[in-house]
Amino acid sequence: MSRPVRDRLEWLFRGHEQLDLTSGSIGKPLFFLSLPIVVTNLLQTAYNLADTFWLGQYSTEALAAISFAFPQVFLLIALGMGLSIAGSVLVAQHTGAGEEADARYAAAQTLSFSLLFALVLGGLAFFVVEDTLALLGASPTVLSGATRYMRVITLGLVFMFGFLVFTALLRGYGDTRTPMLVMFGSVALNIALDPVLIFGWGPVPEYGIQGAAIATVVCRALALAVGIGLMLSGRHDLRIRLGDMIPDRAYVRRLIRVGAPASVEMTGTAVSVNLLMVVVGLFSTTVVAGFGISFRVFTVFFLPAVAVGRGVETMTGQNVGAGKPDRAATAAGFAAKVTFVVLLGLGLLAWIWARPIIGLFTTDPAVVDVGVAFTHYVAPTFGFIGVWRSYTGSFRGAGKTLTAAAITIVMLGVVRISGAYVGAVTIGTTGIWIGFAASNVVGGLLAYAWYQRGTWRTDSLASRGSARGSGSGATDADAGPADVDAAVETVDD
Repeated sequence: MSRPVRDRLEWLFRGHEQLDLTSGSIGKPLFFLSLPIVVTNLLQTAYNLADTFWLGQYSTEALAAISFAFPQVFLLIALGMGLSIAGSVLVAQHTGAGEEADARYAAAQTLSFSLLFALVLGGLAFFVVEDTLALLGASPTVLSGATRYMRVITLGLVFMFGFLVFTALLRGYGDTRTPMLVMFGSVALNIALDPVLIFGWGPVPEYGIQGAAIATVVCRALALAVGIGLMLSGRHDLRIRLGDMIPDRAYVRRLIRVGAPASVEMTGTAVSVNLLMVVVGLFSTTVVAGFGISFRVFTVFFLPAVAVGRGVETMTGQNVGAGKPDRAATAAGFAAKVTFVVLLGLGLLAWIWARPIIGLFTTDPAVVDVGVAFTHYVAPTFGFIGVWRSYTGSFRGAGKTLTAAAITIVMLGVVRISGAYVGAVTIGTTGIWIGFAASNVVGGLLAYAWYQRGTWRTDSLASRGSARGSGSGATDADAGPADVDAAVETVDD
């Protein structure tokens, strides 16, 4: 790569040392913080789209199986995602408050406890995935493939979840570029392995749908190894020490208190996707496959909103930690306006180009028709996803994880699932699409209205004491469990 090109890329994807999130303009730091997240999430989606593409070429049954398996993967990750969000928020607020040692300790404790949790969760899930998939309505021809896929995923869950935690912790510190670079290498390898393991090549046998899962787990394991290596080696400012990774009961209690509502939010989101699959599963395999393709395509169009929402989470965390809630509110409002307009435009493009986009992933015309119909109903509401993501991201950054969870549960549980079910039994598949679209609008409006109440403007978590519990050996390590509980008892209003 020539030096001019490298210089331009370094300017575009700035490192955390070049970003000041607590002073100056709002737009520029939010852009430079969010852009690598967009790329990282695009690469993350490439995992899913590569699996969808190659399995679509393999068979329609494999495509339907991955449509059932994907919500299960989402659910497993969501059950522990609150821990990574709690760690990210604490790292952000301690960084904003200038407490670098506490930020590093928060990262070490979050990483170690999250890996332990993922090991236990994956082990338990291995034995129940088949029964769970059957409850979701997977037909016998689909159930076998989906089960084989999920059992590989559960065995490698610690690697998948560990890399997401690594990404979240660095994001809280203000570094979104490093995870992007690590993810790039991981995705490139995954795309190369997918067809080899799915179809077989040379001495490599044909694994079918199980091959897609093996490729994903192997690549995530390598990405996690690189991430942990960077944090232990001292090549990154957010350096962790092995001694700080010994679980501290007082700090783990704090992580759970802050992260539990976020886990409820993420789990509620995952459960809603699974319940929506139950509703969709009332219809034919063709409908399931068409829905699965469209839903995965939507994740690409939602990337700007997801990235900006996470950027707002970090900006809010650092500014609340620095005692600047007004700047945090300005960032959230700016992000909501920008993402509404951007996603509205992307929704228009999705509406116009729905047929050729869906046609990239299957040659079955009936499946394409289902995907196009779904897209035509939902695409006009994309803008409200941006509003919802921006304000719930700010709530989480302020430590108000319970508020973000409540908004999400109303949007997905009350409106989307109930609306989709009623619609399905009264007017058919069109009712599902209408319920999905209505939930987007309600979520955006509810998040905006609740944010304007201003109940998130409280003291930061960082200002209520050190992140370190009683076993850390730090100067302020004499703070016991009661002090830790007091630090989080007013997390939400």
